Amino acid sequence: MQTALRRFGLALGCAILVLWSLLPVYWALVTSLTPTPDINSSTLHFFPQTITLDHYAKLFGIGQTMANDMVVWQQFRAALVNSLITSLAATIICVVLAAAGGYAFVRLHFPGRSVIFTIVVATFAIPGYTVLIPLYRIMTSLRLVDTYTGVTLIYVSAFLPLALWLMRSVYQSLPIAIEEAAQIDGASRLYTLVWIVMPVAAPGLVAAAIITFLGAWGMYMVPLIFSPTMATKPLTILVPEFATKNFVDFGLINAAGSIAIIVPTLIVIFLNRYLVSGLVAGSVK
Repeated sequence: MQTALRRFGLALGCAILVLWSLLPVYWALVTSLTPTPDINSSTLHFFPQTITLDHYAKLFGIGQTMANDMVVWQQFRAALVNSLITSLAATIICVVLAAAGGYAFVRLHFPGRSVIFTIVVATFAIPGYTVLIPLYRIMTSLRLVDTYTGVTLIYVSAFLPLALWLMRSVYQSLPIAIEEAAQIDGASRLYTLVWIVMPVAAPGLVAAAIITFLGAWGMYMVPLIFSPTMATKPLTILVPEFATKNFVDFGLINAAGSIAIIVPTLIVIFLNRYLVSGLVAGSVK
């Protein structure tokens, strides 16, 4: 009896958690397919009474492309490209630096190795808003505000400590015997890292890449301050701008949001097993 109650409680808790997580996504999708008059109606509907693709048509420049006196599809396309460029660039740089840096902190012996690693990882605990003003002054002096380089560097500084900590844990779990065997055969340290160690540590590299990309893709405060124009403005900043002073286009906002979550959703669905294996790679030696 207790076992049955325990299983029922566990199933009920999981169902509530899944419902809590997926209900906003479902509501956004329903709203994006609902005509504007129905959205503004006082009657609440959990299913669209009439399905329309007008909101998506505006985003992709099909038919009516204007909304609230702006050309939606041009701005949406630019923001989508900006999100992809900055997120992918930050991911690549973070993975490369974490792969090399994590290996150095594990296999190379140099003065202050533990202290330097502790300081680097400790920066991850610093709230971002506490360094926004000095960071903005630095970026302004270097003329990196509203540039791909500036935004990418900020993303790297934000997510590199976590990626570095993850890769260090992965390298610590790998047996050093395979590296010693390669060195006996005459392989250099760099060759050993690239062609022997990194393939074995691939789950950790993929996990670091996923974490960095998802974090950069959903970043809001950094691009809000450092990407003020459409030159580098991502989707996270553009979508809220569909709510103007005089009108809130809920359908357009939810349609853009539904498209924006496709990329991270696909990553989680198809690369979830790599994320899990990468996160637990350093837990067992």
